[in-house]
Amino acid sequence: MISALADRIRGLASLFWREVAKFGAVGGVAFVIDNGLTYYLMHGPMTDSEAKARFVGATVATVFSWIANRFWTFRHRRQDNVVREFVMFVIINGIGIGISTGFTALAKYGLGVTDKNLLFFAGVVGILVATVVRFFAYRFLVFNKELDQEPEFSHDHELIEVHHHHAAREAARNEPQPSAEGPAKP
Repeated sequence: MISALADRIRGLASLFWREVAKFGAVGGVAFVIDNGLTYYLMHGPMTDSEAKARFVGATVATVFSWIANRFWTFRHRRQDNVVREFVMFVIINGIGIGISTGFTALAKYGLGVTDKNLLFFAGVVGILVATVVRFFAYRFLVFNKELDQEPEFSHDHELIEVHHHHAAREAARNEPQPSAEGPAKP
């Protein structure tokens, strides 16, 4: 029983770290989208509206992030109610956008920073803080389908691998072991 529990904990830890890695990859692309668009807008069409430029960049990155997280990072945790999932995702991202935009606005209006590069950097710091909040909120509030409830996961290669590994270990544990005296006589 302790071995089975240890196997389960190892399997869940492995799944958690794969989710973290995938979330990081999606986040990296979203980071480029967010900051690339924000930088373009700050130095172009929204030159006097740095906080608005950050908001637009973050919003576009949010749409990308929902699609990528839904269909890749947390595909095995997707909710059946897509509308509820999307609304929760938007709320969590609204909080994240508020954090990153808030850092930019605080730097500009609260601290009187006028240098665009420092304002841009303030938003990047806000994104890093918001990323930690987002990961845990996505995992526990948005994409929160319990793994033990998913008979339809047979399409998920990673979960099949984990399941087969645990099933093979369990089968090996239940096989009769030869005695030290040699094979039993008929």
